[in-house]
Amino acid sequence: MADIRVVVADDQALVRGSFGMLVGSSPGLSVVGEAGNGVEAITVARKQQPDVVLMDVRMPDMDGIEATRHICGTAQTNGVRVLILTTFDLDAYVFSALRAGASGFLLKDTPPADLLAAIRIVADGEALLAPSVTRRLIAEFTSTPPSPRPFARGLDGVTDREKEVLLLVASGLSNQEIAAELRVSLATVKTHIGRLLAKLAARDRAQLVIVAYESGLMHH
Repeated sequence: MADIRVVVADDQALVRGSFGMLVGSSPGLSVVGEAGNGVEAITVARKQQPDVVLMDVRMPDMDGIEATRHICGTAQTNGVRVLILTTFDLDAYVFSALRAGASGFLLKDTPPADLLAAIRIVADGEALLAPSVTRRLIAEFTSTPPSPRPFARGLDGVTDREKEVLLLVASGLSNQEIAAELRVSLATVKTHIGRLLAKLAARDRAQLVIVAYESGLMHH
């Protein structure tokens, strides 16, 4: 099986080097590039087409959020997944990062084994959202008045059952909890989520939470 290809983007050379050594010495992972700011991160992502970019938020020239928006929003690199590195669990940038297309985020002081596991989770197409983060995302939406503009995405073609599943995802429930709530198998829940991702053109679970609110399905 091919290695998961990783790019490390951080403006501090020491941090970059530490993460690079950790990732590069782990079975099944390889570092294919480094970047010291957002502009470099975009350039390296285009050139190397990595599976995952470890992206620091605060960087000169262009921050990690803007770089994420470019990487995830451009056809050339929209298959690249971004894992945001942040210093604070309740970092104000979390919400913006998810809106920009990030697949999740991680604290910089996360234990090495957890960091490596996170890279594998994101590379595998899963979102990395800790419960505290999902709750923050929900709080952010519920505290913001509904936008007067038309919703970015509707729910055309989504079945009633899929809407039920979407509501539970947006409430921060795990697949296991959704299965218990709806009294269905875990495989059935995964099937519903797979269909929701396809129908809503959502990158991952984080994006489903956003769609649930933007569509007006979940307000309060």
